[in-house]
Amino acid sequence: MVLIGGALFLFLVWRRLKEDYSANIIFSLEFFVLAGVLVGFLVSLNFLPAWGFWLEAFGAFLGFSFGIFKFNLRFFETFEAVFVAFLPWISLFYLNNFFKSPGWGEGFLFVFNLLLIFLFDFTARRYKNFSWYKSGRIGLAGLLTAGVFFLFRAAIATILPFMVSFSGRSEAILSGICAFSLFLLIFNLAKA
Repeated sequence: MVLIGGALFLFLVWRRLKEDYSANIIFSLEFFVLAGVLVGFLVSLNFLPAWGFWLEAFGAFLGFSFGIFKFNLRFFETFEAVFVAFLPWISLFYLNNFFKSPGWGEGFLFVFNLLLIFLFDFTARRYKNFSWYKSGRIGLAGLLTAGVFFLFRAAIATILPFMVSFSGRSEAILSGICAFSLFLLIFNLAKA
């Protein structure tokens, strides 16, 4: 499932960015992001297993940031492409865990991630028609989906911390900060 998710990630990022950037730039960006994920995974595997999600996410963000600055990419559309490409991969991760040891928690998280994909698709198709989103700039769908993702993680970490491998009480705080930051970016993007 990891290989299928990785291949799907590569394809989805390329598909969303292919009209604006060359294939070399897109694949370099993807390499940086995946290298960051791999470094985060290896660090968590060997030193901080409870922080796996956050170390991988931080590694992905560092790789993403490096790619943005190196190739002078537009932040919002690139963030949208990369974040949304991770959702099927995360869904496959939960589906794989569900098959290994069936439980309602993993099944619920799989369905939730699929719903996020539909939320993204719905928002990406209609964001220019939202009366409160006057700027009409690209990025709303990705930021909204990411914000809901982290808001949900914060809620689950607070209410049902056993559902996902969380890093203790700090999970709710970190996820809450991420959600707040993403919603603040939406607010600023809507006004621009």
